[in-house]
Amino acid sequence: MMAQLQQGGPDEKEKTTALKDLLSRIDLDELMKKDEPPLEFPDTLEGFEYIFNEKGQLRHIKTGEPFVFNYREDLHRWNQKRYEALGEIITKYIYELLQNECHLKKVTLPVDAIETEPKSFIFMSEDALVNPDKLLVLIHGNGVVRAGQWARRLIINEDLDSGTQIPYIKRAIEEGYGVIVLNPNENYIEVEKTKAQIPLSSDISDEPAEKRERKDKIQKETKKRRDFYEKYRNPQKEKETMQIYIRDNGSPEEHAIYVWDHFISQSAAENVFFVAHSYGGLAFVELMIQREAEVKNRVTAVALTDSVHNVWHQEVGKTIREWMRENCCNWVSSSEPLDTSVESMLPDCPRVSAGVTPVHDCKLS
Repeated sequence: MMAQLQQGGPDEKEKTTALKDLLSRIDLDELMKKDEPPLEFPDTLEGFEYIFNEKGQLRHIKTGEPFVFNYREDLHRWNQKRYEALGEIITKYIYELLQNECHLKKVTLPVDAIETEPKSFIFMSEDALVNPDKLLVLIHGNGVVRAGQWARRLIINEDLDSGTQIPYIKRAIEEGYGVIVLNPNENYIEVEKTKAQIPLSSDISDEPAEKRERKDKIQKETKKRRDFYEKYRNPQKEKETMQIYIRDNGSPEEHAIYVWDHFISQSAAENVFFVAHSYGGLAFVELMIQREAEVKNRVTAVALTDSVHNVWHQEVGKTIREWMRENCCNWVSSSEPLDTSVESMLPDCPRVSAGVTPVHDCKLS
């Protein structure tokens, strides 16, 4: 329409100028939050009037119905914020299940963190470092999921068995594995900009320039991905925040390497196994690039699910690609029967059908 107006005479040009002026004075943020209730939500499942039933399904306490996303019609952003608030509560609920049902312990990262610096954590079984036989390591994908989860959407809309790592953990423990559950998306804390005080952490001035540059690059790429998820945040002029990254754990790749160096490589297990979903597969491949000899010496097999790794973009060497062909398998979303071979354009590990579409919801998880 604007192009058509511009092609006309003086009257049309005046109309175009007036239209541009009108559009420039429209506050799109204000339009988005028009008639929108405050972004204030309960901080417990009971406050949302939901509970997980005996089948692990999220159900309304009064009606027994599944979760309803469109709680308020024509308020998509508000509904999305409500969904995210519920998701944060579920994340804490899963942490409790990891500790109380799976009997895993929570371990703070970095291992030498001072009281005032940002911290992350992982979960592990009591025997994770001393089990002499076998160790299972779980890595989820990117997005909002945290330790113990595969996909938030599946947890909310299906059940706990579909969307969490708990069935994997319980079966592994039953079969005599030690277990370590990574938390690769817990990379920073958010603080209000007006109150932000970056705590002093260990001096990293002795780090080689190449290592600092690589860390900076990874953190910038991580921030770019996270900014994409936050693209439509803040129409209600929510508090401005800044991110303070967790030392040596500022990205999924850094986190995987850190946990390897301080825990997995120190374990007594003769055989180490990985299960990595989506971006977790990319993080594992980066771990191989950085610790090739160690990984080859310790890791027996790797099960990938819808992994997004790319041996060309990650500049994976020939020796790693050869090892992956022998020791890794990527189960991908497919309508083909389970374990049917699926053609791959990349010269790395075999790809086979997971027998479902998709394996996990990795886009909005």
